[in-house]
Amino acid sequence: MRLKIVFILFFISQLIIAQGNLLWKGYFSYNEIVDVEVSTTKVFAATENSIFNKENTQQDVNILNSINGFKPESITAIHYSELYNKTIAGNSNGLIVIANDDGSIITKVDIIEEVPVPPNKKKINDFYEYEGKIFIATDYGVSVLDVMTNEFIVTYFIGTSGEETEVLQTTVLNNEIYAVTRQYGIRKGNLSNPFLYDFNQWQTFDAGYWLGIVTLNNKIVAMNTNNITYQYNGSFQQILNQNQFGKKIKTNGNELIVTTQNNIFVLDDQFNQIAHVTSIPGLNVSFSAANVVDDQLYIGTDKNGLFQTFLSNPTVFENISPDGPVRNYIFRVKKAANFLWAVYGDYTRTYNPYPLDQLPISKFSLNNGWENILYNDLHQAKSISDVTINPNNQNQVYASSYFSGLLKIEGDEVSLFNNTNTGINGLESLILSPPNPSYVDIRINSPTFDKSGNLWVTNSLVNKPIKVLRASGQWQSYDISNVVENTNGNSYGSLAIDKNNTKWLSSIYSGLIGFNENYNNKVIVVNSENGNLPDNDVRCVALDNRNQLWIGTFKGLRVLSNVDQFVSENEIVTSSIIIQEGDLAQELFYQQTILDIRVDGANRKWVSIADGGVFLVSSNGQQTIYRFTTNNSPLPSDNVNDIEIDEITGEVFFVTDKGMVSFLGIATKSSDDLANVYVYPNPVRPEFSGTVKIAGLTDKANVKITDIEGNLVYETTSAGGTIEWDTKAFGSYKVSSGVYMVFVASQDGLDSTVKKIMIVR
Repeated sequence: MRLKIVFILFFISQLIIAQGNLLWKGYFSYNEIVDVEVSTTKVFAATENSIFNKENTQQDVNILNSINGFKPESITAIHYSELYNKTIAGNSNGLIVIANDDGSIITKVDIIEEVPVPPNKKKINDFYEYEGKIFIATDYGVSVLDVMTNEFIVTYFIGTSGEETEVLQTTVLNNEIYAVTRQYGIRKGNLSNPFLYDFNQWQTFDAGYWLGIVTLNNKIVAMNTNNITYQYNGSFQQILNQNQFGKKIKTNGNELIVTTQNNIFVLDDQFNQIAHVTSIPGLNVSFSAANVVDDQLYIGTDKNGLFQTFLSNPTVFENISPDGPVRNYIFRVKKAANFLWAVYGDYTRTYNPYPLDQLPISKFSLNNGWENILYNDLHQAKSISDVTINPNNQNQVYASSYFSGLLKIEGDEVSLFNNTNTGINGLESLILSPPNPSYVDIRINSPTFDKSGNLWVTNSLVNKPIKVLRASGQWQSYDISNVVENTNGNSYGSLAIDKNNTKWLSSIYSGLIGFNENYNNKVIVVNSENGNLPDNDVRCVALDNRNQLWIGTFKGLRVLSNVDQFVSENEIVTSSIIIQEGDLAQELFYQQTILDIRVDGANRKWVSIADGGVFLVSSNGQQTIYRFTTNNSPLPSDNVNDIEIDEITGEVFFVTDKGMVSFLGIATKSSDDLANVYVYPNPVRPEFSGTVKIAGLTDKANVKITDIEGNLVYETTSAGGTIEWDTKAFGSYKVSSGVYMVFVASQDGLDSTVKKIMIVR
């Protein structure tokens, strides 16, 4: 069964930001809710890297994420200042990001840079606003922020000896601040005291063990570690036994909301229970936070998004999270003609899939948004870590599990190949020492089709690691243990197949392995000892349009200048790329861990570096065209695990450990002829500030643009399937309004076409 979660929003357009002439899009998940806050009319929900909000009576959802400049690190608490119209996010590292209602974003690094405590002590746990100040509960104490000026005022270290102590939540009653600490109970201080920065001015209100504190109806209400919530009326009096360890205690000024893993309790200001939610029908949910606006109860979950229900009758629930993938940590994506497929199972750098993931497979389309094939409908295949599409049948998809085997998805039919149904030459469980026949662990990776329609995969930790599912339906295995040492202890990453049908395997211990069954099962090993690799841990391989193999390793980049060397030689030596930096010559990506390499339609290379973002380099690597990081782009993380390119549109997808974004490039795959050349946008209107694209070109096509009188204003040669024009006459000045002619001719001059562009200034 396929599950399509129904949202009250039928469509939410992704926010797009122009960076030069590049359009960015976000493909974020809004399911993993970490906090829920409210104003008198709005609800706000936070995931690790975004905030979305909606008016209580409206359906439109507003989103803050990296696409519109809102770039948190890892959100742990949020607050909305209704008085100053500011959305405030606190992070695990002390970063504070403030979004004003006018769209401006302010990033505060004061806690990160100035508070003299270790970096792991700067997590922000809660915000409390009082008389124009925000009291920030952190893992070291309490800091105070002026809401109007966004300036920090003071920091209180309130341990009993003035040391830092973990403060979970604060509140104010009768101008006294109460702070729940992890070690020293509830500490209290008078806000009228000008010397409150002195820890001696604080006193212990209660020495018990508490989790949270709020003020409701002029009473202190606190949640204890004993699973009971109390009001304070001269002494603590029980008002709720939640029977579970508390996660959040909140108030909107009228109601008290207590959240545990499996319970949402709502009490009125007299502490009478008015609602109790224990489940959401059809889902196995874990609650993370909840809040109330008017008669609407909003419930955040750990993995299923934000739900809205009636406080007076909480039986019908609507998921109001924006549409998105199941979670932000996508591991691999693959673009088909009409769908973007995503898998979430993963493995560590050493190819360890544990703990095993039990997650769906997702696909995205413009018409239907995100749809999921559930874990139970995938034969409970675990840690699904890669996916490929049959180039001869776009409706046939294969997904490799790094524990359970290989999945075939065709329409609504899902089948699983494993060691029980692929024969003696098929998939194998890893070899254990000593053997354990009852344990099955089939680590399949990198499904790749060859030009004959055969599907090749790697099978780690076995003696026959190269497997193929022939187009005829037969399985075949190849033993390379006579050339490659310790094959049953080796794991394999990406796989590339060249024009000669040579399979190039990246391995963790044996470097680069070349294999071709058409040459008497020939195997060549390229490693640091004999092939000039900087490291034997090869992370990825990519073939470019000139039959060069680009090799990314744990410690740098190498290039095999011509894959034909495998056919003619028995030893292969790779080379580094030397670039000029000022007066110095140095190796491109020297000693850098390369996570992925992709080749675009213009033969340029996208290269992702661990903790270093992503680079676009020229076809020979000599020029860096772009470098994107979290500092200069909407990338939510500098760890880009996977890069995928839509060859038709030029859209480049960046899959990070904190979400997926894309941007629209111009390097598309070249066409075979000029029958489908098109120009966009057309007409070019006065408000448009980007570049005009001419797409559907053959490679190395000549493009000339003239005015209606035949005067040449621009000329270029395509590299790939698209060129762009900045609407300037040879880059000097903007051309005037009018009709412009586009003359296109193929490289050999045998094919040509003419298009028109209307420009309105």
